[in-house]
Amino acid sequence: MKRISTPRRTASLSAQLVDSLRSHIEAGGWPVGTRIPPEQVLVEELGVGRSTLREAIGALVHLGLLEPRAGDGTYVRASSELQSVMVRRASSARRDNVLELRTVLEEYASGAAALRRSEDQLHQLRELLADADAACAGEDRSAAMSVDALFHRAVVRASGNDLLIEVYDYLGTALTSALGGLSWDATAAEEHADLHRRLVDAIEAQDENGARTAAAAIVRLTHDHEVQAPLTSTGPAFTEE
Repeated sequence: MKRISTPRRTASLSAQLVDSLRSHIEAGGWPVGTRIPPEQVLVEELGVGRSTLREAIGALVHLGLLEPRAGDGTYVRASSELQSVMVRRASSARRDNVLELRTVLEEYASGAAALRRSEDQLHQLRELLADADAACAGEDRSAAMSVDALFHRAVVRASGNDLLIEVYDYLGTALTSALGGLSWDATAAEEHADLHRRLVDAIEAQDENGARTAAAAIVRLTHDHEVQAPLTSTGPAFTEE
């Protein structure tokens, strides 16, 4: 039976522009959360017409990578379609389900990190612990959240599992967005910091079980504190009672 010939198509200019802008976003040219350049600037820079640019931007909005904000321009919402999907899915999931997913990923990654971490990676974890202590001492909520996110990503990277690292990078924004911020009192904040120190100690000692136990305890503390304290939109507050 004669096979059907595949039609040859040349991608339209707008389709080529979508691929180009998507690659630019994925490469970090426009980081997540930033506003992209104004339309006139992009038209001049890219050498395309306004209609072509608007069609490409509209496609990226549909894919979930960009987000238009009335009167404030267009912002980068996600670095890839997968991250966009995960952000939407996690935001609609039950919070305890999100915490369980985080436990699965971070517990396994922590155990693997204990077995595979390098000295440079261990040094980075120690530096991030010091940065976290400084942020908490200064009661800088935003800095504390940022350092905590960097710390857990560093643990996952130390696992040496490229696929896990990629999945966690996509999920990181989704998990942070879904869990939001909690208001921590001084006692809970210190326990949280102590568990992170125990985790790094276990990774340094190449204690796989100890690392997994500490990682699970960190997520469990977050869950237990969430049940006992109301959520805020400002992130963890490290304050004296």
